[in-house]
Amino acid sequence: MLPAMGVDATAGPGSPVAFPGPAEYDLAMGLALEEARRALPHGDVPVGAVAMVGGRVVASRHNERELTGDPTAHAEILALGDAAAALGAWRLSGVTLVVTLEPCPMCAGALVAARVGAVVFGATDPKAGACGSLYNLCADPRLNHEVAVTAGVRADEAAALLTGFFRERRRGA
Repeated sequence: MLPAMGVDATAGPGSPVAFPGPAEYDLAMGLALEEARRALPHGDVPVGAVAMVGGRVVASRHNERELTGDPTAHAEILALGDAAAALGAWRLSGVTLVVTLEPCPMCAGALVAARVGAVVFGATDPKAGACGSLYNLCADPRLNHEVAVTAGVRADEAAALLTGFFRERRRGA
């Protein structure tokens, strides 16, 4: 089981860390879905992200663009910032980021820049996805780092949360 918070003290910058497997991905996606629902009260698109090191959660965030007025306040960017603060380093090679929606170009670029080890996502984003759908920044050999990508974890649940949000938004408009 994944603890709610905590840092693996043995996993410092450059330390080899075993990435979690499918069972942990499923549990972590459940946490990311819970985090995504926290965006609903303030009208943000319900996307949640959980950063893990060695199977332990070090950061968990949701979209806050509407809440803060910050166009960069995507769940992934916020979770990466919190993970870097928790780990005391910007190089996040031991981190697996689990996110409910395929990262956009900005977030995929941040994954590469932060040297994240792996990203796991739920729903694909055919209009803005940059981890395989529209672009594939995480696996571009021209860049200085590649991020391992696992797609489709609890995709139906993640897609249903987003579809419901946009359905309600259209009704209110």
